[in-house]
Amino acid sequence: MFDDKINEVFYNPITVALALIIYGIIMIYIENGKRKSVVKGFSGLSYKLAFSIGIFQCLALIPGTSRSGSTIIGAMLLGTSRYVATEFSFFMAIPTMFGASAVKLLKSGIGFTGFEWVVLGIGSLVAYIVSIIAIKFLVDYIKKHDFKAFGYYRIILGFIVLVYFYLVV
Repeated sequence: MFDDKINEVFYNPITVALALIIYGIIMIYIENGKRKSVVKGFSGLSYKLAFSIGIFQCLALIPGTSRSGSTIIGAMLLGTSRYVATEFSFFMAIPTMFGASAVKLLKSGIGFTGFEWVVLGIGSLVAYIVSIIAIKFLVDYIKKHDFKAFGYYRIILGFIVLVYFYLVV
């Protein structure tokens, strides 16, 4: 609903870089902490907890913040295991992605030619297949590793964005 205004206010290199760095630090902090996972399976997810995790998903409106990152961090802060947080984040993506796609289609006027619909369909199918492969890889990775590598990646990328926009542009 506020997509255009949010982009107008927040979509700039400083916000993106800071979001990358801050969320990277949070990921590392969570993994280094002595946090106890209270919810180790989906049966432990209450409606209240699911709603609370959904509130964290709203942070992804800020450019530089990933939707999955914000929900995973939120879920872990609220006491879920890394695995449950990751799986639940991907389940939450389904209605979010459909809704975002519907909004974009409506904004474009849906005045596509037949060929453009075919291209959109093929692109959607390829994106679906690649996302299934990526999700499987990430879930398998999370079973054996933590999120520190992603945290360091975000921090390094955030500094690269800052340096690029201050020294190059």
